[in-house]
Amino acid sequence: MDRSSFLRREPLAHTYSIVALDRASGQMGVAVQSYYFGVGSVVPWAEAGVGAVATQAFVNTDYGPEGLALMRQGLSAAQALERLLQGDEEREIRQVALVDAHGGVAVHTGERCVAAAGHLSGDGFAVQANMMVNDGVWPAMKRAYEESTGDLCDRLLTALEAAQAAGGDIRGQQAAAIVIVSGKRTEQPWRERLFDVRVEDHPRPVDELRRLVTIRKAWLLFEQSNERLLAQQPDEAIRLFRQALALDPDNVDLKFRGTAILLQAGELPQALVLLREVFASKPGWTELVPRLAAVGLIPNDPELLTLIQDQRV
Repeated sequence: MDRSSFLRREPLAHTYSIVALDRASGQMGVAVQSYYFGVGSVVPWAEAGVGAVATQAFVNTDYGPEGLALMRQGLSAAQALERLLQGDEEREIRQVALVDAHGGVAVHTGERCVAAAGHLSGDGFAVQANMMVNDGVWPAMKRAYEESTGDLCDRLLTALEAAQAAGGDIRGQQAAAIVIVSGKRTEQPWRERLFDVRVEDHPRPVDELRRLVTIRKAWLLFEQSNERLLAQQPDEAIRLFRQALALDPDNVDLKFRGTAILLQAGELPQALVLLREVFASKPGWTELVPRLAAVGLIPNDPELLTLIQDQRV
């Protein structure tokens, strides 16, 4: 194949990334940053109960869905990678990493990837990078991941931050993404996609990715809060909602929707405090109150509705 032909045809997602499985939760994920617009649509692939793939450098995008398909059939990460490379005449310009649902890891850096390029792996994870400022980037990622604490999401982000602190992509920063799925495969895989957050174009994409992930974490806690309320566990629902609000205290929508949980749990004074804050910044939202009551999202009590709307500044 003529070198110029693949330069025209294939995404040039030169980048650093990490694939990992968290053995405690079973969650699997990919996190990536690159000077490539919309890198999240190209590099990271993951499926609940199956595995995760990062395909980069002179990207063969097929490695993502095909790698997952092979692991879904029961192949290990190493076996799937071997199969992918066997069918690719341009394997030496590829960089790809896979982790399977058992924590098996396989990674390949082609000899013709742009320097600085390389990879390292550890227990249930692999870090890989190409077109870096120096060859200290992926060792910094490995060290940061192994020394970090917290959930999988936090640890993946810590690895990205370490890569950037070590120099990162020689071209700079533009886009970042994180995908995390549950370790359990179900008939509703969309419910097991816990994080799918992308920064398409930003001067500090890793910082922005962490900000957006924090918002996503808050909404995940809100969803759990709502589930506890439906399960007749109001105290637990309120506790989870407070955790969500602590993560994103300026989120007006979170406050507004959380008042429904507080009202259903019988915490009227707390709900009114939040409603005053919401209406101060979004006065038009008072018009939503009777509409929500009409469909049962808040109690359809005329006295209560009047009290709520009286919270307008």
